[in-house]
Order: sequence, then structure tokens, then C-alpha cells
Amino acid sequence: MKSLDAQPGFRRRFRITPSAGQVCTAVEDDYHCMRVTLYHDGVRTTDIEAVMERAPWTTCPGAQQKLVETFAGKPLSSFASNDDKTANCTHLYDLAQLAAVHALDSEASEYDILVTDPVDGQRRAEIRLQGTPLLQWTEAGFHIVEPEAIAGTRLDKLGHWINTLTPELQEAARMLRWGNMIANGRSIPLQQQSDATRMPPNCFTFQPERAIEAKRVGEIIDFSDGNREPLAHRM
Repeated sequence: MKSLDAQPGFRRRFRITPSAGQVCTAVEDDYHCMRVTLYHDGVRTTDIEAVMERAPWTTCPGAQQKLVETFAGKPLSSFASNDDKTANCTHLYDLAQLAAVHALDSEASEYDILVTDPVDGQRRAEIRLQGTPLLQWTEAGFHIVEPEAIAGTRLDKLGHWINTLTPELQEAARMLRWGNMIANGRSIPLQQQSDATRMPPNCFTFQPERAIEAKRVGEIIDFSDGNREPLAHRM
């Protein structure tokens, strides 16, 4: 079986860079390039900044201010219990959550997510930390095929299994699940995914008051063609 690296598919990279009094988290994939810088005093957020270098909708940049409203001044320990994700850009929100969890880390870390394009209807998905594989599964039609222990489970119903994992693997499993779901966009013609009013209201842009105004924009990059890597311009 060919290595995932040699197969066309979705690529996503998260980079977490802590330093004294702040932590920067960044993500890049086929459709997004964003970063969040969280400033803190070791206990509480003193400021938070969001940057969108590449986003898929004209309305996405408005979510930067929403993120500030959601997390500015909040204790780092309270981020995990926040339930305002659908009102935010889900990607900025995830970066803020990562920043809070890793704010006091002593070293940078990097996650890579690889999801192959479907072969006989199946995708192989893997997440690596510092280049070392942590979790792998095979998915078809949004249901797990392998490993056997979770076979038949929908991607969005993996919560119970994820909660049985170690904290490090819980983080990785959530990231892989979300990356696997986003990867589905590679199989859908762009014109079929460019009407925001047809999307469920699960993020800032897809809220009804903005969905009617949202227009699809932004460069789409196939990182699996080998010409560049996610976040390479931010080395």
C-alpha cells in the first residue's frame, strides 16, 4: 500500500509556538491560512489577535472581531468550557483553544493531517505530531471503516471514543476528525459548495444574516502536488 505522502489528497498543518507571555497558533490547508496570537499573564488572556491570510468567503474576516469578543480577558482555563463556536469562525476558534491549552508549553509543536482522496470510496486519514504518526483510520461515507474498534461510527459521533483516549490523543483525534470532514470538499465541485445559504448555521459566515451576503473567494491550494507545504512561508 502506498504511503499517504505519495497519494493525492488533503493536507493540513497546525503550528503552535509559545514564548514568554504569548503563544501563536497557525493553520494552513487547501482552503485556509489563519493564525491567532494569544497574549496572557500565565492565568488570564490579556489580548488576542486573529489574522486571516486566506479564507473561503467574503464574510470570514468579520469573525476576527468576534473572536476577540469571545475570549479577550478570559481565564485560559475557561476556554475549554466555552460553547460559542458556531458564532465564531470555527478555524479561528480552534486556534484560540489550542493556544490556551499550550500557552505554558516550553517548546513549539506541529501537527500534520493527511487525508487521501477517495479510492474505491474510501479515504485514509492520519495525524502526525512532529512527524510521528499518532492516529490513523479509514473512512467511507463519513463512517469509520478501520480500526475495527470504532468501525461503523460516524465521524461526528466519535466523541465517546475520543473521551477514552489520553489527553494528547484526544486533541489529535478531534483535529483529525475535523480535517477528515473538511477534506470532503475536494470531492465536491466548487459550484455546488458556493451557496452559503445552503449550509447549516455552524460557523460565523453561515449564520443566516451573513450567509445571504457571503461570496466564495480565496485561492485553493493542492499541497499534495509536492510543490509546497502548508505554512512553509512561515518557517
